[in-house]
Amino acid sequence: MITETTIRPHTVAFMDFGTNSVRLLVVRIEPNLACTVLHQLKETVRLGDGEFARHLLQPQAIERTVAAARRFADVARAAGADEIVAVGTAATREADNRQAFLRKLAAEAGIELRIVSGKEEARLIYLGVASGVDLGTRQAFFIDIGGGSTETAVGTQDEAAYLNSLKLGAIRLTNQFLRGVEGPVSPDLYERIRTHVRNEASRTLTDLRAFDIDLAVGSSGTIENLADVCIRAFKDRSRQPDDVLTYADLRRGIRMLCSLPLEDRRSVPGINPIRADIIIGGAAILDVLMEELGLRELRISDRGLRDGLLRDYLARHGHSDVVSGMPLRSLSVLQLARACRFNEQHARQTAALALQLFDSARKVGLHALGEWERELLEHAALLHHIGSFLTYTSYQKHSHYLIRNADLLGFDELEVTLMALIVLNHRGSLQRRRNPELVALPVDSQKAVFVLSALLRLAENLDRGQAGNVSSAEFLTSGAGRIALELSPARDCQVEVSGLESQRDVFQRVFGRRLEIKVRHVEVIARGA
Repeated sequence: MITETTIRPHTVAFMDFGTNSVRLLVVRIEPNLACTVLHQLKETVRLGDGEFARHLLQPQAIERTVAAARRFADVARAAGADEIVAVGTAATREADNRQAFLRKLAAEAGIELRIVSGKEEARLIYLGVASGVDLGTRQAFFIDIGGGSTETAVGTQDEAAYLNSLKLGAIRLTNQFLRGVEGPVSPDLYERIRTHVRNEASRTLTDLRAFDIDLAVGSSGTIENLADVCIRAFKDRSRQPDDVLTYADLRRGIRMLCSLPLEDRRSVPGINPIRADIIIGGAAILDVLMEELGLRELRISDRGLRDGLLRDYLARHGHSDVVSGMPLRSLSVLQLARACRFNEQHARQTAALALQLFDSARKVGLHALGEWERELLEHAALLHHIGSFLTYTSYQKHSHYLIRNADLLGFDELEVTLMALIVLNHRGSLQRRRNPELVALPVDSQKAVFVLSALLRLAENLDRGQAGNVSSAEFLTSGAGRIALELSPARDCQVEVSGLESQRDVFQRVFGRRLEIKVRHVEVIARGA
């Protein structure tokens, strides 16, 4: 774990690319991990406008978002930020043309955007909101209504017991039910929206009813704006930090908003005029969830995903108040592996050997990958065999599917994709141009997949008998065009050597070098055989 004496003072920017808005948080982090907020900015860009029916980000929306990103990046860099942590949510993860958007964002704003799953988004929001609420020993329900999705969580001050994401959002519902509606929203139409929300959320509501909820906390621009409208309308004042939104006032506020044509809705005291067209769609989500869960009131938080990014960043960099025990990513991988009843001894031995190969391969110049790729290799090695839980035949394909669809917490979409592809390619033929998922990756990422999967192939064969016959292995230079793989056996390892022999062709295709296999002579082999 990093200690405060090893962390230099630096400035980090966190950017949340939502379906409706882009948000920026710039923070100065001191050696003791104390934080000073330098900038907090938000700009409405409507990235998801018109997207969800065809799963395509619209050109104008992309242009608006990239322009805002350039401005925010300039602000961050002017403040001295040496790192920008940026994530994309529902609009980006559901768009078929997201790679084009990511490339444009990188080229024009210098921002590498990570796409997170809905469950990971819920975790980050929970981290951010819970950090600003004093729960004591209570358990809270958290809800955040975005433009394209709604994230829910149940948790205490320090741990989430439940995380979920619904494909329900203010922009998504407006596009589906209210596009082109300029007049009042009729009771029948509003009830149709509520029915859709209830049906879409039915399973989540069943899950949530199983928890004891002591209080509810709402975040997001939609919920803040609904609270502003209701408190101005029914308490005749501006919202205060300790105010709550009651369900009774929410219902009264919704009736008032629905009774007005769009143009008049923009002038309602407390409303953000830019949000007037989508607020009824967002209100319907909150209406149904509060009604179905019996929530009489909702505390309002101005924190959210970008604050969660900061808390997650501190956790990864050694903040003892944020994380204890096993790192979240490692815990998430281990939970998936154990759920699939993996052979833990074999998986850990394979992972240890894979890391030995990675390190020695870097020393002899077989690759120039870094610590990020090394960590992904370790996780992939632990998960490489989980598909055999379903069937041994082509188990690498099942492992790939399970990794892609497990909602691993702490990972972004690219990291999950890379781990899944490493596992898919560790056995059988290399998936080159035949795999559209692989072809869609940047060239550097494709190369990393082949390098890491080749190393995993060797590591898996080094424990082919699943008996720990090889205690260690390392690459050594061995003349022009050749690399030696030297094994330190714990006992007879002919089964492992035979497996390695079968990987010579793949090794040469990936690294352009011929592979030699050497077994160190160890006297204890004969006695231990």
